[in-house]
Amino acid sequence: MGEAPAFFIDDLQRNFLNGFDLKSKGLQTATIVGDKIYVIGGTDDELTSTIGVQIFNKSTGEWVVPTVLGTKPKLHKDHSAVLLSEDRILIVKGNSSPDDCAWFLEVDTQFIRDQKTNLKTEVVAWSKGAKGDAEKPIVISGPSGVGKGTLISKLMEEYPSMFGFSVSHTTRAPRDKEKDGVHYHFTERSVMEKDIKDGKFLEFASVHGNLYGTSIEAVEVVADAGKRCILDIDVQGARSVRASPLEAIFIFICPPSFEELEKRLRARGTETEEQIQKRLRNARAELEQGQSPGLFDHILVNEDLEACYQSLKKLLGLDGSINTTPKSSPKMADLPLDNSVSKIDHKILINCGTTEIEKASKYLCVLDVFSLKGGAPGRTRGLNLYAVDLFADGSNGIKQLS
Repeated sequence: MGEAPAFFIDDLQRNFLNGFDLKSKGLQTATIVGDKIYVIGGTDDELTSTIGVQIFNKSTGEWVVPTVLGTKPKLHKDHSAVLLSEDRILIVKGNSSPDDCAWFLEVDTQFIRDQKTNLKTEVVAWSKGAKGDAEKPIVISGPSGVGKGTLISKLMEEYPSMFGFSVSHTTRAPRDKEKDGVHYHFTERSVMEKDIKDGKFLEFASVHGNLYGTSIEAVEVVADAGKRCILDIDVQGARSVRASPLEAIFIFICPPSFEELEKRLRARGTETEEQIQKRLRNARAELEQGQSPGLFDHILVNEDLEACYQSLKKLLGLDGSINTTPKSSPKMADLPLDNSVSKIDHKILINCGTTEIEKASKYLCVLDVFSLKGGAPGRTRGLNLYAVDLFADGSNGIKQLS
């Protein structure tokens, strides 16, 4: 934190107007939001080479380095900044692929206001832009032995292209034949603790001295693949997810009676008496917590497996009343390095000049942000990017990429 030279502030206000297309030297942009100037660019971490953020407060004349939450975009050769509204800034990266061209820096969303209250400091958060929409994840909880694993397996078997599991993180060492990124994301404790502190985890727990948890990114990766994420977690984990910004459907599976649950546990014949008693104690507590008001959206009683499975399918709209064909997301174009950006209503116009002089043509990439959903600390979904050839004949020169 510190004061900025008067000539620098005058230069910012003279050259960076309206909050968009604010390119400056040193791979930085400056965007004015109220009485603050957000300078985006450079690196905030030499090890990870991610884009840095600084804030100049015009009313106090001081610089602030905010706490930055969310997954940070990698440092890039060129970017432009567009002020979408008073609560977020769109960053458009040049010479980038469709899945990495748009990032959002949230500066005054509800999530940011909540984090400022919790952390007692200046906070911003990154959210990666993603094309298309995503179905709400499904959180399924229930005591051990209730049959939730079997129900999930039946869903995965019947709808293999529709559902997917998030891969959990852990600080324990890999066991024989376990692969990183397949069975778990294996990580160092210091790294996972920092990510937890930075709000990158939906839920976590310490088990036998090791940390286990579900990251927001792991859930988003499933949605990026066009699948609906299933989270098989305990009640405490479900409570943590419910308290997070993630919008999900919460389902609790319970037995017809506690006696029936004990009977099922003993019938498995895989645990010692001591282990059974421990599971029963945990089950009793989970059954009580599962009835907590506002925690679960639906409670299913698994008295008959097939009947319970049909009820689960009906809850998820899989009883034949809707089309279960996976939705295809719109294809989007790559962005060239050399471009300029402007904004009209809910459309971001990216003016791209071709380097092939002999073609003597230009085209616009139009980024439609009208139907945005989600946001930090997860993805911002609903992007649609299409090209408009300014010199094309017919159909107004519009070539929609679909």
